[in-house]
Amino acid sequence: MALLEATDVHGGYGGMNILNGVEMSIEANEIGVIVGPNGAGKSTMLKAIFGLLHVSQGEVRLRGEPITNTAPNKLVHQGMGFVPQEHNIFPSLSVQENLEMGAYIRPENFRRMLEQVYEFFPPLREKRKQPAGELSGGQRQMVAMGRALMVEPSLLLLDEPTAGLSPLFMNEIFERIKKINAAGVGILMVEQNAKQALAIAHKGFVLASGQNRFTDTGENLLNDPDVAKSFLGG
Repeated sequence: MALLEATDVHGGYGGMNILNGVEMSIEANEIGVIVGPNGAGKSTMLKAIFGLLHVSQGEVRLRGEPITNTAPNKLVHQGMGFVPQEHNIFPSLSVQENLEMGAYIRPENFRRMLEQVYEFFPPLREKRKQPAGELSGGQRQMVAMGRALMVEPSLLLLDEPTAGLSPLFMNEIFERIKKINAAGVGILMVEQNAKQALAIAHKGFVLASGQNRFTDTGENLLNDPDVAKSFLGG
């Protein structure tokens, strides 16, 4: 049974569809990556999965259970975490206080999960008393991801986790994502850095105009000349 399955998903804003029948599924041990041009519906699809956008047609399932249009707070209780691209930390709170905010539904697991987050992101242990807003962009992204992990999700949705980061930090974030996945968390992320993201993906979804243009393993998509020409800059 797939961890996440989305079938024929339609949805948009103000009565105008941006998603026009998107299909995707990932297993519990997989990293799935959504790529495509601007306006393809990539971030919109994540929002539809996480209940931030009304799905007008189609179905989303988590471990076989229908979750279409379920409120985000309920999805967190069901094991889904979401890291938006912007406004994803409390800048005036310390790193550790940000992580504490993430543990609100499972306070009994706080110490254990805090230790695990520090293992995933060693720089955060050193900076734990520092206001999160003073950190570099890459470290702020680690705080945002760490906070989402504090509730022990089985599925983590990431919206452009490397946006605006230097190549060095981008590679570091991708390495952390691989570690999180290896620890048993399914990942579905939207990425502009398509080549680098597909290189770590078990499954890739290339969207265009709110529809699947290509779906395959990350490796096959990287080696597909049509994908390279149209979506990966040659």
